[in-house]
Amino acid sequence: MTHTNTSAAGDHSPDFAPVLAAANRIILGKAQEIRLAVACLLAGGHLLIEDLPGLGKTTLAHTLAALFGLNFSRIQFTADLLPADITGVSIYDRAQSTFRFVPGPVFAQLVLADEINRATPKTQSALLEAMEEGQVTSEGETRRLPRPFFVIATQNPAHQIGTFPLPESQLDRFLMRIELGYPGRDAERELLRSGGRRQAAESLAPLLVAAQLPALQEAVAAVHAADPLIDYVQALVEASRQNPAFRHGLSPRAGLALLAAARAWAWLAGRDMVLPDDVQAVFPAVARHRLLAAHGDGMAAAGDIGALLAGVAIP
Repeated sequence: MTHTNTSAAGDHSPDFAPVLAAANRIILGKAQEIRLAVACLLAGGHLLIEDLPGLGKTTLAHTLAALFGLNFSRIQFTADLLPADITGVSIYDRAQSTFRFVPGPVFAQLVLADEINRATPKTQSALLEAMEEGQVTSEGETRRLPRPFFVIATQNPAHQIGTFPLPESQLDRFLMRIELGYPGRDAERELLRSGGRRQAAESLAPLLVAAQLPALQEAVAAVHAADPLIDYVQALVEASRQNPAFRHGLSPRAGLALLAAARAWAWLAGRDMVLPDDVQAVFPAVARHRLLAAHGDGMAAAGDIGALLAGVAIP
């Protein structure tokens, strides 16, 4: 596959149209959400998918792992899950008269943290070092995780019984948060006729190999962001800090995440420079889970995010 962009940013870039098309054949009627998820992985970030059970969150994770050719591991988060169940544990080897570390399921290229908010905060925190540093420290020894390494976490709405809200420090580790929502009428009819898409997702043939991803991520990072574009990103970040709808504003790390996501969105469009439209396309997915509503509990309302975007002039 060859990319239509011949600039430096696109030299190592395969055409992602087949990847997106294959994903859209599995997750029906959610082209925008799929594109955001792919952009998140190309930007080297972790993805949080929040929605009601049964809307395709897990199937999307399976689909991305298969298409990207990534080694896949699934962790079902429950209230009795322990940190060692994620990171691994040392067991005594009688034959060698020594302890041997048995890696946990976090040692995979793509880890699906399914229903992450059903585990206790102590267990949730076992992913913090892995997501931020790409390593796990267990029993005084630090072990590197595979490269590339992604976490796709699914989360049920906080009002559901038996959920523990993710702390702000962990939410900030996710580059993007998306919702799938109910399928459209035609998409749901096709699902009913076909019996679902989970089996099809698990049998997908890879269209990429994991070894390609570092070069792809370098190409994405090389997409040019001109000074006026950076001014726009900075204006959005500053506006969030002055907006009374939010308890606090976006951090500098959030600004970096916004720019990285916008680069990936531009790259998927075949361009070697970021436009304000790219920033606007990814802004809700990057910003909303990082902004708390000033009144009440939980993250900012979608309408307040839209108002913030509308209130900042485009350069």
